[in-house]
Amino acid sequence: MYSVLSVANVLGRLLMVFSLTYLLPIACAMIYGDGTLLTFVFSMIACVLTGLLLVGLTRRHRTELKARDGFMLVTMAWTLTAAIATVPLMLHQQLSFTHAFFETMSGLTTTGATVMVGLDQVAPSINLWRHALCWLGGMGIIVLAVAILPFLGVGGMQLMRAEVPGPIKDTKLTARIGDTATLLWVIYASLTLACILALRLAGMSWFDAVCHAFAALSLAGFSTRDASLGAWDSPLIEVVLIFFMVLAAINFATHYSVWRHRSLRPMWRDPEAKGVIGVLLLSCVGCAAYLWFNDVYASYWTALRYVSFNLVSIATDCGFVNTDYNLWPIFVPLLMLFLSSVTASSGSTGGGIKMIRTLILVRQSSREVSRLIHPTLAAPVTVGGSPIPNSVVFAVLGFIFLYSMSIIGMTFLLILGGLDFLSAFSAVIACINNAGPGLGVVGPASNFGVLTDYEIWVLSVTMLLGRLEVFSLVILFTPQFWRK
Repeated sequence: MYSVLSVANVLGRLLMVFSLTYLLPIACAMIYGDGTLLTFVFSMIACVLTGLLLVGLTRRHRTELKARDGFMLVTMAWTLTAAIATVPLMLHQQLSFTHAFFETMSGLTTTGATVMVGLDQVAPSINLWRHALCWLGGMGIIVLAVAILPFLGVGGMQLMRAEVPGPIKDTKLTARIGDTATLLWVIYASLTLACILALRLAGMSWFDAVCHAFAALSLAGFSTRDASLGAWDSPLIEVVLIFFMVLAAINFATHYSVWRHRSLRPMWRDPEAKGVIGVLLLSCVGCAAYLWFNDVYASYWTALRYVSFNLVSIATDCGFVNTDYNLWPIFVPLLMLFLSSVTASSGSTGGGIKMIRTLILVRQSSREVSRLIHPTLAAPVTVGGSPIPNSVVFAVLGFIFLYSMSIIGMTFLLILGGLDFLSAFSAVIACINNAGPGLGVVGPASNFGVLTDYEIWVLSVTMLLGRLEVFSLVILFTPQFWRK
């Protein structure tokens, strides 16, 4: 009970900090005069008051959190901030709480799935708010809090371990966790600024460039247009976004090493980075040839353009589209969804299993095959020349089991509600990988607004499950977690 109250106290202070993010849409509303100023001012006040209420009610329980409390804090932070962020969408867009929560959870988990239509006519400040949520969720609200709020009085490392995926949890870029979090945000913000400038030079307006840069670096895939990037029909813009989506799918610790050494050698030495780039290149070339041979496009280069953009977008878990790939032969869209499970690196803003786990699984499978031939073989699993402890291999196998069972369970829940198998399965894959659009009724030409409230809630939980990499959420429902 005391741990819960201590977590609630931190959540209150976190909400007060989160309220500062409303300043961005407030400034936008003042610049564009789009009629949302009072909506966002009210929302900001409501967020501050909620935070103050939580802090006031739990002021006697402001203590250092235990390691396991980090898991509770991360889960509750994502849920509570998504809930409080719904206020502008409910007040101005007249969305129900169910749809508004799905939209904000989609943004904060960098999924990019949307229930909104008529985005071309939506008030600029509302669109900016959606994309700001994506950008904040990209590196994690808790990491942000650790970076700028040393007065929180919570241990930073346990939050990083619950929040940041993959091996970066144990890779300190600097001696102090607060400095590490700050450094990650500096790299993240620098790449975002570079993307904004590149998109502006490629032909986007400043507003659209900011929104799409926020979505590209967070690998969220929200757009200011219903047709997504198809509204611009610009190969140059697509090339810019492909470049930054690939960068966002690579471990940010690797980006730091590249910057520190002023060399691309760390990128080449990173087995995950090589895996990401190799998988994307081979898949784009092969799938473009497949569509060309099947007469989907008249020329190979046209096929390569559309395949490259959409495949990279879905495989890196971004979710931008420039055509309705639902109309392609089913092999390519299904391959794209599969790639969304394995392509992004650990320590990136992408979701899914992550490339490092994929590499470990491949090496472990190879070792097991070799043992069938040579039972006494004692060769360790290695990735990039480094041996992987058996404890890590077992942890990866456990994660894959929970990940797979989550997909199966959530798919059955959607089918139970009456959704067809292709739509249900692809929606779950898209949401648990935080990839955006699926297939069938939730394909790129449609959105998730066609689903029932029951289906929306199932997928909202699925997005959170994927963003917190299953374990951080599942652990809260185990009896051992609540034992003293």
